[in-house]
Amino acid sequence: MNDLLLAGDLHEIVDAFSTTLDAKSAYTCGHSERVAEISLAIAKVLALPESEQMRIHIGAHLHDIGKIGIPDCILNKPGKLSDIEYETMKTHPMIGYHIVSKIRVLKPMVDIVRHHHERMDGKGYPDGLKGDEISLASRIIAIADTFDAMTSQRAYRKKLSVAEAIEELQRHRGTQFDAALVDIVINNKILENFDF
Repeated sequence: MNDLLLAGDLHEIVDAFSTTLDAKSAYTCGHSERVAEISLAIAKVLALPESEQMRIHIGAHLHDIGKIGIPDCILNKPGKLSDIEYETMKTHPMIGYHIVSKIRVLKPMVDIVRHHHERMDGKGYPDGLKGDEISLASRIIAIADTFDAMTSQRAYRKKLSVAEAIEELQRHRGTQFDAALVDIVINNKILENFDF
């Protein structure tokens, strides 16, 4: 019974956060939900324990929650961000980390929120983690997040087709993304099911 209540409570909290973020940014409306579904599909193919699948699913819903703290003029800018604006945008993982770390039941997701923009080559942010220093959950969400961003229409660029987005993932396997994960995602045709 406690597990059911906990799962229900978590989903209510996550839904409230996601709704708040969607209300703030028309450009990314529904993004967290799509990233969560793609991430869960990857976790299932990896046959991760159900508890880890749930953590990844909830963490993916929350991954961009720090964008609540980004000024609207940057978050909703219809063109390319300036260098200063981009540096401001890059603070959202830490803002999200500080939000999520204050809620006891969400603490298991703090690594996901903080590290979803880390890269395998160490050139990501905010901590410059490299390779296996990045949790598997964060590496999964990095793929799902980028795929959805590339295949979504934005005011500043046209969306890519699923095939074009998969080519981009392949191009950056081993540098931006976990090469083994990219191969698993492509070989299992996971992304072909997510042409939103």
